[in-house]
Amino acid sequence: MTRDEKINNILTSLPDSPGCYLMKDEHGKIIYVGKAINLKSRVRSYFQKSSDHSYKTIRMVRNIDDIEWIVVASELEALILEMNLIKQHRPFYNVRLKDDKRYPYIKVHWQDDFPKVSVTRQMVQDGSRYFGPYTSVWAVHQTLDILRKIFPYLTCAREITGNDPRPCLYYDIKLCSGPCIGAINKQDYRLMIEDLMRFLEGKSDPVLKRLQAEMETASESMNYEKAATLRDQIQAIETVVERQKIISDERKDSDVIAMARNNGEACVQVFFIRSGKLIGREYFILEGTEEEKNAAILEEFIKQFYSQAAYIPNKVLLPQEVEEARIIKEWLNTRRGGEKVQIKVPKRGQSKELVEMAAENAAETLRALEVRWKADTDRQRNALGEIQELLSMPEPPNRIECYDISNIQGSASVGSMVVFEQGVPNKKLYRRFNIKTVTGPDDFASMKEVLTRRFKNYFSENEAKENPGYKPDLAFSILPDLLIVDGGKGQLRQAIDVVREMGLDEKFTIAGLAKQEEEIFLPGNPESFRLDDHSQGYYLVQRIRDEAHRFAITAHRNRRGKIGLASRLDTIHGIGPARRKELINRFGSIQGILDADASEIAKIRGISLDKANQIKAELE
Repeated sequence: MTRDEKINNILTSLPDSPGCYLMKDEHGKIIYVGKAINLKSRVRSYFQKSSDHSYKTIRMVRNIDDIEWIVVASELEALILEMNLIKQHRPFYNVRLKDDKRYPYIKVHWQDDFPKVSVTRQMVQDGSRYFGPYTSVWAVHQTLDILRKIFPYLTCAREITGNDPRPCLYYDIKLCSGPCIGAINKQDYRLMIEDLMRFLEGKSDPVLKRLQAEMETASESMNYEKAATLRDQIQAIETVVERQKIISDERKDSDVIAMARNNGEACVQVFFIRSGKLIGREYFILEGTEEEKNAAILEEFIKQFYSQAAYIPNKVLLPQEVEEARIIKEWLNTRRGGEKVQIKVPKRGQSKELVEMAAENAAETLRALEVRWKADTDRQRNALGEIQELLSMPEPPNRIECYDISNIQGSASVGSMVVFEQGVPNKKLYRRFNIKTVTGPDDFASMKEVLTRRFKNYFSENEAKENPGYKPDLAFSILPDLLIVDGGKGQLRQAIDVVREMGLDEKFTIAGLAKQEEEIFLPGNPESFRLDDHSQGYYLVQRIRDEAHRFAITAHRNRRGKIGLASRLDTIHGIGPARRKELINRFGSIQGILDADASEIAKIRGISLDKANQIKAELE
C-alpha cells in the first residue's frame, strides 16, 4: 500500500466527533498534535489544496505517514488532552514553550508539621503549595535568600521535637527560627510560613499589619527582645515592598501578557500584578513559531503557560484577541475552582499602557537575547573554523565525539563518550560504557573496547534501518566528523587500530589529546599541534576534554558506589542476588538505604519490615 492510499483510508475512517489527532512521520515519531470539534472535517482540511496553507503546513503534510486520533466527550476535554500531548511529545511543528520541563518552582511543604521551603522542577499533588514557574533558578534562589532573612524557615533534615539540646549554626546567624529547640512552637512557625506564602502572592499589607500589632503588644509587655526582632522583620519586608511599584488602582490580581518577534524568534513577557502591585515579571521563549500568526502564538502560550502555572489570576490582559478565548476562559475557570477569569484586550487607559509596557520589555529582552545568541554562535563558528584549519579538515567539524577512561587501580573501569554538535554539548547523546573485557588498570585496552563497542553499535543501527518501525539511536547511528581520544599518542594508536579493523578509514578525522598542555596528535605525525592558548578553538577543545573527563569520573563513582554497596549487602544474611540488585537500583548507595524509612525498604518484594530494620542496623 502506498503512502497516499494509507492516508486516504485513514481520512475516510475519521469520526465526526471532538477529539485530538496525532500526525506521525515514517519513523512513527509524532510531529504535530491538534484538536478539533469535528475530527473528520479538521484533519481532511490539511490534505485539501488551498492557498491558505502556510509553507510550514505544506512541509508538515509532506512528512505525514500516519495519523492517530483520540475521541473525547467535549471541546474542553479536547483542549486539555491537546495540551498534555504537546507537553509529553513536544512535536516539531507545534508552537511550544522552550525548555518548559526545566522551569523551577518555589515549593512550600505545607503538608508537614514544620514546613520547609525548597526549589523543585515539577508540581506534585502532595499537599504542598507551589509558586511559579520561574525562568531562572538563580533568580529563585535570590528570592529565597531574601525570604529566609525575613521568615527564617527550617532547612535541616532533623526530626522536630522541640527538645534538641542545641540548635545548628543557622539559628545563631538568624537564618532559622529554631523549632528544634522549642524557640518557636508549631502554631507560630506555621503562621510564619503562611506570612511567607502571602508575601510570595504579593499580599504584604495583611502581614505588615499583623506584625506591627504583635510588635506593639510585645513592647507594651516589655518583651523588648521580641519587639526588636519584629521591628527588624517589618523593616526587611518594607524594603522589599518599596521596590514593588503600585501600578493599578484596582486591588485585583492580573497577568499582563505581550509578545515580540524578530528573525523567527518569539518572546513573551508576563507581568504579575497582585493586589495592584507589580511583584515580578518573567519572559518565555517559544519554539516552532515560524510563519505562525501572532494570535496563534499567544493562544498556544496561554494554554501551555497556565497548564503549569501555580496560580491563576482574576484577569488576563492581552494585546489582541485570540480565537479560542471562550474555551480557554472555561478551562481557566475550572482551574480556579469555578471562579470566573476575565480575558481582556484593553483599548485605552492604564490597562492598555501596561500591555504596551510589557510589549516593550519583550522586545528589549528579545534584542538582548539575540545579541547573546549571535555572540555564542560566532564564538562556536570561529572555534570550529580554527580546529578545521589546524587539523586540515575539509569542513568545520559539525559533530565531535570525545572518549575518556576512568578507574582506580583498574577497578570499576568506565569509558565515557560525549558528543558536541556545532560546538555545543548534546547531553542526550552522551553514553557510558562499563568495561567488561579488561582486567586491571589497562587504559589502552579499555579504550579499544569502548571504541569497538561504539562502532559495532553503528553497524547494528545501519542494519536495523531496514526494519519497519525503526527508531534511530542518534548517539550511534551517525559517525563523527572528528573523534578525539583523551590520552595522547597511546590512545590514538588504539583508535586508529579500531577504525581500521572496522573498515572506517578516512570516514572521519581522528585525534589524540595529551593530558597536559592540550597537545593534539594526528595519525602518522610524530609531532604534536597546539591551538593558540587564547583562541576560541583552544577553549572549545579544553571544554570537550573536561566534559569527557567529568562524565567518565561521574560514571566511575556511580559504578564504584554500586559495587561497594553490593559487597556490603553480600555480608547480610538472607539478602540474595535479586534482593541485592533491587536495593541497589532503588536506593543507589549505602547512604540512600540508611536515609530511607524501613517501611520504604519493606516495599521491595521479599523484604519484611523486620528484615528492613535488620538491613539498616547491619549497614550502620
